[in-house]
Amino acid sequence: MDQLYRLSKISDYHNFANLSAPSHPLISLVDYSKVRYPEDIKGSKLVQEYYSIGLKRNVPYKFFYGQQEYDFDEGLMTFIAPNQVMSIGKNPNIGSKDPSGWLLFVHPDFLWNTALAKSIKSYEFFGYSIRESLFLSEREEQMMVGILKNIEREYLSNTDKFSQKIIVSQLELLLNYAERFYERQFITRNKSNHHILEKLETILISHFKEDNLIEIGLPSVEHIASQLNLSPNYLSSMLTSLTGMSTQQHIHNKLIEKAKEQLSITQLPISEIAYSLGFERPSSFTKLFKSKTQVSPLAFRKSFN
Repeated sequence: MDQLYRLSKISDYHNFANLSAPSHPLISLVDYSKVRYPEDIKGSKLVQEYYSIGLKRNVPYKFFYGQQEYDFDEGLMTFIAPNQVMSIGKNPNIGSKDPSGWLLFVHPDFLWNTALAKSIKSYEFFGYSIRESLFLSEREEQMMVGILKNIEREYLSNTDKFSQKIIVSQLELLLNYAERFYERQFITRNKSNHHILEKLETILISHFKEDNLIEIGLPSVEHIASQLNLSPNYLSSMLTSLTGMSTQQHIHNKLIEKAKEQLSITQLPISEIAYSLGFERPSSFTKLFKSKTQVSPLAFRKSFN
């Protein structure tokens, strides 16, 4: 059976990685070149009960969410929320390269009674998978390292009533820059993203052609994302950047397109159309249709007569 390492405190990670004790119990910036994991870590699972922000190169391990993996051969950032499960394997592509970079750990208790305690959950990249990491230019990397070092300097100095506020503001700045850089990444990967958009269209068309929608229901965001080998958060963020619409909105638009077709060329009852499209209740279909078209299904049908 795989070994499960559950690290509830930041000091647990320091001990796990053979580092000296952290200078602050709730926040720590770790020099990744000094990390030394146990020799038998391969095949293990790791769960951390605090936020982890990594900016690393040449990591000697592969990290997995489910079956997805990424080799950290290039400089990139990852954002991991508390209690996400990671599996660990050896990375054969590193060779003699030395690992480098930084790991920032922030315990949720550090954010207590701050606005960021709630707003941090709105940064969707904490739900991205490892292979959807943030690739940084050299200038962007230097900027992020500068913010990380500012955070470290502040928690290492004599703490006063301003310390938490200053650190939280720096952390917020880092997250906002990450949001900006992800937006840039969506744009620079425009060709591959358009390919994903085409595949999404194909998946939705195929789904709504099924004869058993009454049994299988409407496609979920999670189902669509798994078909595209992406995390739900990353897919929605990418689609919003590319088209201005989330995955759910794309699903609804395809659904309304199919509904309009049936309303205009068949005389099927509204309830039967609703069931055939995967709705459990006709009222839910009518509500969605009206919110998208500003008319009821019946009024839409009458406009063709």
